[in-house]
Amino acid sequence: MSPAPEGAAGPAAPLAVRELHELDDLEAVAALFERIWGSPPGGSPVSPEVMRAFSHSGNYVAGAYEEDRLVGAAVGFFAAPAGEALHSHVTGALPGRAAGLALKLHQRDWALARGLSRITWTYDPLVRRNAHFNLTKLGARPVEYLPRFYGDMADAINDGDESDRALISWDLTAGPAPATAAPAGAATALAVRGGRPAVARDLDARTLLVEVPADIEGLRRTDPGAAKEWRLALREVLGGLLADGARVTGFHDRAAYVVERTSSVAQ
Repeated sequence: MSPAPEGAAGPAAPLAVRELHELDDLEAVAALFERIWGSPPGGSPVSPEVMRAFSHSGNYVAGAYEEDRLVGAAVGFFAAPAGEALHSHVTGALPGRAAGLALKLHQRDWALARGLSRITWTYDPLVRRNAHFNLTKLGARPVEYLPRFYGDMADAINDGDESDRALISWDLTAGPAPATAAPAGAATALAVRGGRPAVARDLDARTLLVEVPADIEGLRRTDPGAAKEWRLALREVLGGLLADGARVTGFHDRAAYVVERTSSVAQ
């Protein structure tokens, strides 16, 4: 999961990314995560003890530093099938430094050096900036919709919402993702109408656009009812399409998933 892979702005100073092993460094990571997620003391998404175990057993724990200041970190572990994949459990970064991108590129090099070909992670598919970062900047693709994946989450980012996530897969052998144009003949299956979701029915187009709101995190604070409608609508539309075998092929105009249905689904 990753609330803020801040890759849009350039870093204020050159970033150094390195693996972390010492308990003092891991405690600093936990404190940073608490700050990013708005968690209470001791409420980091991953504890220093677990990071210590991961690091000691050869898994991925790394921090991004601006001079000597920790500005981002990521934690991952080897995943099935053995010898092929790394699962990136959590990445957090302070805004405006491109630390999220630096961590992902470091993670990619780390995985390739160990003979891995794929990195997976989960993210909230309602968050536009994360979808753009994951699909457009990195070229990763959502492959599964996971309703209520983490259960109840009491941090400042997720509190009051259900923890639906998209599982994304990053093929490390593929080249950069091309820009995703709106294909001719694409139909909009889920649209933003007056800030609320509008689900189209009985669409037979092969290519569909699935829009998400501009600021779901702000909507959770100002209009929880609308945020709940968006959660359920995206679960129905994007979740249903992925369950039926459709493929997400891009993220158009920083606003909409581009989804290609299989022939059998489109008929």
